[in-house]
Formats: sequence, structure tokens, C-alpha cells
Amino acid sequence: MSTTPTTPERHRRTGGDLVVESLAALGAGTVFGLPGQHALGVFDALRRSALRYVGLRMENNAGFAADAYARTTRGVAPLLVSTGPGALMTLAALQEAAAGSAAVLAIGSQVPRAGLGGGRHGYLHELTDQSAVFRGVVKSVHTVRTAAQIPSAVAAAWESALSVPHGPVWLEIPQDVLLAPADVPPVAGLPVRPKELPPRREVIAEAAERLTGARRPVILAGGGVVRAGAEAELLALAELLGAPVASTFGGKGAFPWEHPLSLRSWMEDRYTTDFLEDADTLLVVGSGLGELSSNYHTFRPRGRVVQIEADLGKLEANHAALGIHADAGLALRALVDEVRERQGRGAGEWPAEAAVAGLLARVRERIDGQQLGLEQRVLAAVRDALPDDAVSCWDMTILAYWAWSAFDPRRTNALHSAQGAGGLGYGFPAALGAAVADPARPVLAVSGDGGAMYSVAELATARQYALPVTWLIVDDGGYGILREYMTDAFGEATATELARPDFVALAESFGVPAVRTSPERLRTDLAAALAAPGPRVVVLPARLRMFAPTHLTPTPLTERSPEAEEPRETAER
Repeated sequence: MSTTPTTPERHRRTGGDLVVESLAALGAGTVFGLPGQHALGVFDALRRSALRYVGLRMENNAGFAADAYARTTRGVAPLLVSTGPGALMTLAALQEAAAGSAAVLAIGSQVPRAGLGGGRHGYLHELTDQSAVFRGVVKSVHTVRTAAQIPSAVAAAWESALSVPHGPVWLEIPQDVLLAPADVPPVAGLPVRPKELPPRREVIAEAAERLTGARRPVILAGGGVVRAGAEAELLALAELLGAPVASTFGGKGAFPWEHPLSLRSWMEDRYTTDFLEDADTLLVVGSGLGELSSNYHTFRPRGRVVQIEADLGKLEANHAALGIHADAGLALRALVDEVRERQGRGAGEWPAEAAVAGLLARVRERIDGQQLGLEQRVLAAVRDALPDDAVSCWDMTILAYWAWSAFDPRRTNALHSAQGAGGLGYGFPAALGAAVADPARPVLAVSGDGGAMYSVAELATARQYALPVTWLIVDDGGYGILREYMTDAFGEATATELARPDFVALAESFGVPAVRTSPERLRTDLAAALAAPGPRVVVLPARLRMFAPTHLTPTPLTERSPEAEEPRETAER
């Protein structure tokens, strides 16, 4: 006797389905996150969607992974988390995304609608005003109260994240809305028009006039150039003007490292600061001239400044300038066209390439005089081992401070670090996000032993998804950079020394192959790890030192008139 199989009851779509349908309609292919009780409606919907879910072991790490994914793809990275503690654990990552202009779309759940306003029902994870916590961190905050609002709210948040300047946004949806039946058709398409930010023609004309008339034009390229993908325009403008180009730490890769006009990235070097100060017209592109880009606010321009900045709050925030509120790519493209119409160079026929070579020689001489051979060998070994097409993600550790100044990323958008907000624990989870974005390329993460302890749980994530990330852990037994700061300031360090695990054994307990190396074997061991499939850990026991800071103002330069500043002085710089 045969039986007719019963047809399973068709699933009734919910608010959670509307979330994932909306993300898919907007072009998302991957979401990061960590589930929680109030968010289960959207996580249940994930299994019915084509979206790839990458789950991390801590919300802050999921946020760092989404941040690097957004930077790598120059797109939006959805991040799904739960209410209260889960939401709050994303704040440090969202602060970094805001500082680095990474388009992270964080979607958090909320207590049921009856509990909104706080304290009346005593729901688990309840906050008095959860959205208020995020308003000082992200670009925009969005709240949903009915299932029908979800597609439009997701689209509005997506559009905000991708509008110039890019940045993180927060969208929260109550638990009962995520579970409620969705009495609307499946989401087929959502129109979004991220706002561009073109420059005004009259300020471009004025900037071009100042640059073509300058005798010593110099360009400082910030992270806005990288985010806008405007490297070709920057190169064209620099060569038209014969202008040396320095890259901020966030702008690394914006200009070719070995170009004869490249000042590289020695932003914490007084020689470089003085070179920038001595420009009669300094073009700052995609940088707010904040603490690190201004050598700890010691930068004092003696000439005129032209600043292109998409973030209105950073425009002329630290120095008076001809301010151009615009996307770096659109503004540079307009400047190139305008400068070409003015027949390229104006009076700026100074020996720029000789000045650049002289500056870099002085920087090398200063570093070579500080007995820092170990540090330079370690950084060179990392550079030699890393394939040219690889991505590297750096934590807040001494080797990263060296990399900011002295590491050639070999291409744009290939070096990511947490120097925007400066939180520990960024390197490894960010590398996981970069690997998810492009699994065909190896990714290097660099951490100290202190920063590594923030994200050791993500070794399980790396293994679960077989991500090609090699994690270099420099084990110096403590918070190395804080040790140096405290010793310099107070004569001795406090609270910087750490007990730590055997990182090799710990990695192997997660099923991740690991090796303990030495400065002499580092290049070989790191290259082998990067060439192997899946995750690897390389541990380097070493106590590295920072180069001496030079942000203190040196003996003042001799006062001189513009007419007296010609070849001898400028050639030295």
C-alpha cells in the first residue's frame, strides 16, 4: 500500500524575510553578524535566502570584519546583531568605520514595540533609548515600527551609507516586527541614489589658478583619495604640476611609492612636516589634517592651503584653506581638466624631484642613526614575503606604526589599519573580512600579543570558513607601544606587562597550523604560510622599538622673504 506524501505547508513570510529580501535587492551578497534572541527572525530568514552569512564569535569583531569588507569592495557591508549587549558590542567597530569612512550597514534588533521607550516591561536586553547610543557614532539612525516599513528603511540606510562621504549607519527593528507576517509581495527591487558630491566650478577654477601659479606646489593625499578610487587623477595632477606627493597613513597606496615625486608616508617625521609647511601652495586631498596627518598638530603651513574634503565637519577644521567640499575623485578630475586648460605647470619650476630625494635621504639618515636594524629587517621581511596583490590588515602595534610610515603596499586599497579610531583588536577580524571579499588573494593580519588576545576566538571563524588569512603575532610580552609611551613620559611603565598563552599551541587547538619563527626565518616562514591554503599563524617573539618621535618643533628656520627662498633652500627640502 502506498501513501501520498504530504506537501509541506508553505512558509509564511515575515519581517525577517523582508530584511534579507531588501538586502539582496540592493545587491548584497554577504552579511556578517552574530545571532541573538530578539534577532532570530532575521537569522531564520537567512536560511531561505541566497545571502552568504559569515558569523564571528564577538559582535565587535564582526563589525571589524564588515569594515574591512566594505573598504575592500568600496561597497556596503551588512552587519546583523541583536539587542542591548549585542548592539553595544559593535560601537568600537562602528567608530572605526566612521573614522575610516567604511559603509557598514548595521542592523540590530530591538525589544518588542510595547517596550520601546525603556523600563516599562523589563524585557531582556532592554535599553532606555538604544538608538540614542549610536547617534554620536554613525552617519544616520533608522528605526522601523511595522513590517511594511522595512524595505524602505533598509534602502534609506543603504543610500546613507553609500552617500559621500561613506560611513556606517544603524537600523533597528523590534523583535515582534521581525516575526510579524509580511503582508506585502516579495521585494523585487529597491531604488537608491547615493548622493554624489561634485565640486563647485568657481572654487575649482580658483584652486587651479593657485596651483598653476605656485612655485613650490605640494600635495598631501589622504584616505579620501583611496575611497574615491582617484589614484589615476592624483597621479595626473601631480605630474602636470610637478608637485611632490605625501600620503597620509590612511592614504597609503594613493600615489606610487617609488615615483620620483613620492614623499611616501613619513607623517611623524619633522623633516616631512617642514617640507609640507614650506610649500607655497599645499593641496590637501581627502584628509582633515587631524592629529596623525598633522604630526600631532605641530604642522604650521607658511603658504596657502587648498583642501578637498567630503566630510563638511573636517573642512577647514584645523587650518584655514580654500575649502572645496567635494568627493576627492570628482574634484581631482575637475582640477586635472582645469589645470590642463591652463597648459599644465605655471611658475612652479622648482627642482621638485631633487627636493624629494633630498628629503627621503635625510629621513633615512635619521632612522639609520637610531640603531633600529632589527625593526627595519622585520618590516622588510614582511614586505618580501607578502605577494604584491595581497591585502594586509594591521592592529595597533609597534610594527604597524612602522608600516604606516615605511611600508610600501604596492597597490591601492591594500593596506587597512585601525589608525582612524585607534582601537585594539582590528587586525585579525578585519583580515577575515578582506578574505571574504576576495578569497582568491592571500591576506596578512599583523597584531601584537596584547591586540591578539582581543580576537583569538576568531581562529574558529577562520577555520570554519577556511579563510586564507595568515596571522603574524609579534609577541613582546605586553602592550609594547604603551610601554614605550609610559617609559618615555614617566620613566617606567605600569599595567603594560601581560601573561599570555602559547600562541602556537593555542592556534593548533583550533585546528589552525602555526609556527614559531625568528627575525632570521620570518620571510621564509611567512611566505610559506601565505602560500598555503586556509588560515595560518606565525608567531614572532621579538621586542621591537619605535623610531624616535620628531613632532617637536626644531630650531626655528631663519626668517626669509619669498624672494630669498629659491634654489638652495628648496633643493635641500
